[in-house]
Amino acid sequence: MFLFSKKKKPSEDSKKRLENQLCLAKEAGADDILDISSCELTEVPSCTFSLCKVLQKKVFIFHGNYLRSFIPKGCCISALATLKVLDLHENNLTSLPDDLGQLLSLQVLNVEKNHIKQLPDSIGDLRHLQTLNVKANCLTVIPVSVGRMSSLRTLDLSENSILELPKELACVRTLESLILDAHVMAYPPSSVCTGGTEEVQRYLCSEMGLEYCPPSQYLLPVLEHDGMKQEEDCVDGEEVAWQNKIMDYEKRKEEKKQEKLMFEKELQEKQREQAQFLVLNNSRKEDMLLSVRQAQERLELGVSQQQKAQEAERLKILDKVRKAESTLMSRVSDLLLDNKRQERSAAFLQALEEDRIRMEHLTAITQEEADSLRKKEVASAMQRMLFESCSLRLMQEASDARKQILVSEASRSLQWLDKKFDQVVSLQQLDKNKAINQILREEEMQKAAFEALQLQKDSVHAFIRNQIKLIEAELMQLTKLEVKRRNLDTENLQEVMAEQRTALTDLLQQLFKQKDQREEDLRQVLTEMEQKSESNQQNYWMIQYQRLLDAKPLFLRMQEMAVDRELGNLLCKLFAQHYLPIIAHHRITAEALRHMTTKDLSKLGINEVGVQKALLHWAKERTFSDPLPKTAREETGLSASNPQLQQQLTPPLTPNTPNTPLSPTAPSSDGPSSSECVVCMEHESQMIFLPCGHVCCCQICSDVLQSCPLCRSSVSQRIRLYHG
Repeated sequence: MFLFSKKKKPSEDSKKRLENQLCLAKEAGADDILDISSCELTEVPSCTFSLCKVLQKKVFIFHGNYLRSFIPKGCCISALATLKVLDLHENNLTSLPDDLGQLLSLQVLNVEKNHIKQLPDSIGDLRHLQTLNVKANCLTVIPVSVGRMSSLRTLDLSENSILELPKELACVRTLESLILDAHVMAYPPSSVCTGGTEEVQRYLCSEMGLEYCPPSQYLLPVLEHDGMKQEEDCVDGEEVAWQNKIMDYEKRKEEKKQEKLMFEKELQEKQREQAQFLVLNNSRKEDMLLSVRQAQERLELGVSQQQKAQEAERLKILDKVRKAESTLMSRVSDLLLDNKRQERSAAFLQALEEDRIRMEHLTAITQEEADSLRKKEVASAMQRMLFESCSLRLMQEASDARKQILVSEASRSLQWLDKKFDQVVSLQQLDKNKAINQILREEEMQKAAFEALQLQKDSVHAFIRNQIKLIEAELMQLTKLEVKRRNLDTENLQEVMAEQRTALTDLLQQLFKQKDQREEDLRQVLTEMEQKSESNQQNYWMIQYQRLLDAKPLFLRMQEMAVDRELGNLLCKLFAQHYLPIIAHHRITAEALRHMTTKDLSKLGINEVGVQKALLHWAKERTFSDPLPKTAREETGLSASNPQLQQQLTPPLTPNTPNTPLSPTAPSSDGPSSSECVVCMEHESQMIFLPCGHVCCCQICSDVLQSCPLCRSSVSQRIRLYHG
C-alpha cells in the first residue's frame, strides 16, 4: 500500500448532488432529513455538523460514500445531539467515535457493510436506541455496555467474526429480534442460537440467574415514551419512512435477483440452441468427410484397377518373349541336326565346316541381337514402370491437395454460414424491437393527433376561443385608454370604463368556464371511444382520425387550405367541393389558372371537362372585369360570397354559447397594438389581472405582484396574453 496515496476526487455529478442536497436542507420549510448519500466523499463536510446543530436535523443519511472517519477535524459530536436516525452503511469506517454515547436521542443506528473492528463502550449510554445494525463488519467482541441499552428492540450481528455474546445482554429486556450467525457461535451454543431470540434470552437469563420475561411486558414504557415524543417531532413517522426505504431496497434487490434468474434462463436457452447448432454443424462436417472418404476410396479403386491392367500387359509381353526364345532354341536345334548330317558325308566336310562357321557366326550375331533386343525391351519396360509410378505419385499428391482444398473450403463455408446466421438472428431481433417501438409510438401519436384534431374540429370550442381573444383585446384597449387618461389627469368616463371592464372580465371568466366544460366533455367522449377500442382493432385511432377529417366543416377546410373565396364559391356552385384539397395543395390562384390549360388541370387530378372549362373561363373573366387588388378582395370576401357558403361559415349555436357575437366597444387608440409594462417600462404587457381586468404588466413582473398596480385591488387569477 502506498504511503502517500492520492485521494479520489468526486465526480462533477457527485459535487452537484452534494450542493443540491445542502441547498435543499438550508431552504425555509425543509424537512428534518439531511441526505448526502452517494456523493463519493472521503470525509464528512464540517458544514453538515453546523447545519444539523442550527436546523435541528433529526435524520442524517450518509451511505454509499468512502468515509474512513465520521468526525471531521474541528467538529464535535455534540452538534448532532438532535439526531434520531443515523445511517452510515456502505462506507469504509474502521471505528466509531468514543463519545458516541452523547447522542442521547438516537433511536436508529445503521453501520452495515463497513470495516469496524470494535464498538466503543459509550454505546451503552444510548438509552433510547431501538435498532442497531452492525451487519457485515469485522467485529469479534460485543462490549459489555450493551446491557445498559434499555430500549433496544432489534440487534443485527450477522456476517461478523463474533463467537461469544456477553451475559449482560440478558439485561436488555426489550430485545425482540436478534440476528447472528448461529452455526459458528460458541457461547451460547449453536443449538440454542438456532432456536431464535427467545431461546438465546432464556439461556442468558438462566446464566445470569434472572427470570426471563417476554419483551412485550417491557415495551409499554418505551412505546409510551415514543408516543409522547411523536407529537413533538414525529420520529416514528420518520423511522417508518426509513424502514420503508429499507423494504424498498430489499424489493429492488429481489427484482434484480429475478431479472438475473430470467437472464440465466435465457442464457441457458441460447446455449442449448448453440449446442444444437454445433451438433448440426458436426453432422454436416461428418457428412462432408464421409463423402470425401468415399471419393478417395473410389480413386484408390480406380488406381488399383489400372495397376492390375498394366500388370496383365507386362505378363503378356513376358509370354511373348518366352515364345520368341523357344522358337530360337528350336531353330538352333534344327541347325545342329543339320550339322550332324553334314558330318556323315566326307565330301561335304569342308563345305559343312564353312557352313558351320558361317552358321556359328550368324548364331552369334542373332544372340547379340536377341540380347540387345531383350535389354532394350527390359529398359523400355522399366521406363514405362517408372513413368507410371511417377504419374501415380503425382495423382496421389493431386488427390491429397484436392482433399485439403475441399476440407478448407468446407470449414470456410461453415464459418461463413455461422456468421451469416448470427447476423440474421441479430437483424431479426433488431427488426422485432423496432417494429414493437414503432407500433407503440404510432398508437400514441394516433391517439394524440385524434385528440388535437377533435379539439380543433369542434366549432363550439373554436367559437369560444375567438370570443376570448376579442375580450382580451378589449381589455388591453381599455387598460391603454385608462393609463393614457390617467397620465393626462382626466377623470371623465372612468366609471363607464370601469363598468365595461368588470362586465368584460365577468364574460371572460364565463367563457373560460365554458371552454373548460367543453374540453371536459370532449375528454369524456375520448375515454368512451378508448373503452370501445379494447376489442384489439388495429389502427383504431387512425380510423377515428380519418372519420373526423371527413366530417370537418367546409369553413374550417377553407380556412386551413387558404383557398381563394371566389374560387371556393365557384366550386360550390359547380358541386365540385372535392377538388378543394387539390387546389389548396398546389396553391392554385387566379393568376396561375390564367396560364394553365385543360391538360395541366388533368395532370393535377381535375378530370371533369365542365369543371376545367368553368375554371379557365372564370380566370379569364377575372383578369378583365376585376379591377380591385388582392387585399381589397380579401377584406370584402364574406360579404361578396354566396348565401350558401356564408351559411356554412357561421358557427353553430349551443345552449352555452351567446346568440350574438361580441363587437368591439372600446374606442381604438392611435398607438400601437401593445403597451409597455407599467412596472419595468421595458417589456410589453402580457398578463390580464382578474377580477379587475387590467392589462398592464409583463409576465416577469406579474409573478411578484399580489395586487394590481393600477387599481390596487387584489389579484386572484392571472391570464397569459399572446399577441398576434
